[in-house]
Amino acid sequence: MTTAARRAALRELLRTAGLDGLLVTDLVNVRYLTGFSGSNGAVLVAASGEADTRFGTDGRYTARAAVEVPDLEPVVERATVFALAQRAKDLGVHRLGFESDAVTVEAHAALAAALDTTPTGPGSGAAASDTGTARVELVRAPGLVAQLRVVKDAGEIALLRRACEIADAALHAMIAEGGVRPGRTEREIALDLEFRMRGLGADGPSFDSIVATGAHSAIPHHAPSDTAVSPGDLLKLDFGALVEGYHSDMTRTLVVGRAADWQRELYALVHAAQAAGCAAVEAGVPTKDVDAASRDVITAAGRGAEFVHGLGHGVGLVIHEAPALSAASRDVLEAGMVVTVEPGVYLPERGGVRIEDTLVVEGETLTGFPKELLEV
Repeated sequence: MTTAARRAALRELLRTAGLDGLLVTDLVNVRYLTGFSGSNGAVLVAASGEADTRFGTDGRYTARAAVEVPDLEPVVERATVFALAQRAKDLGVHRLGFESDAVTVEAHAALAAALDTTPTGPGSGAAASDTGTARVELVRAPGLVAQLRVVKDAGEIALLRRACEIADAALHAMIAEGGVRPGRTEREIALDLEFRMRGLGADGPSFDSIVATGAHSAIPHHAPSDTAVSPGDLLKLDFGALVEGYHSDMTRTLVVGRAADWQRELYALVHAAQAAGCAAVEAGVPTKDVDAASRDVITAAGRGAEFVHGLGHGVGLVIHEAPALSAASRDVLEAGMVVTVEPGVYLPERGGVRIEDTLVVEGETLTGFPKELLEV
């Protein structure tokens, strides 16, 4: 799917919502709709068609925009959002949607002032103008682009696959070359993974890598420290690669040296729970049922209270995006969604195990590093 096709799909949503246009200011959504990767950009998507759709940025990014957004007429202004809003008014847009989930109260007030609008009612989230020219109404329109982003197209899946392949290769190489060994610190291992991923073509890590050894492995989101790996430690590695804006996400838990019996038992339990969760990932299945398929395995073993987070999440241009795989979620899986399945059991002061893969619904498992217990 091209960015033009994505904008066409968004127009259908705008017409359904009764909007004449949408002012897109969330940079992730701007990238999805245009391909632009700079730090100042916005796009006015007009329901009337491409001829009235405009991309905006400032003078720092004209060269980049010419390459990344060759198919939209640019509006080059430092105050990009206000320039596009004025363009909407000039085009006769009456109901202009804005991303209220990405716009501050102050920014909304400034936008309304720039359009010479006045609020239409307390808490309405809208404003109107009738100054003798066009009447413009600012309308809250959160989540419209997110509805499109939740199902990935073939190009997006290809980028996600590449990001996962890079992360897999980095971990393989680090272990093969002795990068996981007693005496090395969590911080050193995290930096090593990042260096290797960049060397393999990643733009950077997907997020701040989690490297947790020994008792730290029982902390779900432990930040790497100067704690050194010791023989007999569980070592939890949660990391990913970033490729053209798309994120990978994988967790593997290793044992440094020989595994103790309790570590083998804990690992086997999480491995079984993760397999059950992966098997439940199918189109049409409520995500809470996928969570339950994995969680029930852990609960039946008497460890339910030690599985303290949701089972997983969507992955794409954001590392955590829709859908949510949790007991409280109302989401339903669709073919083409990309999600993680990552159960974990955490024993305070002892250690924890998490195993995570990234999967395409009705497709492939993108993360390929082996999941059998590895003793390094």
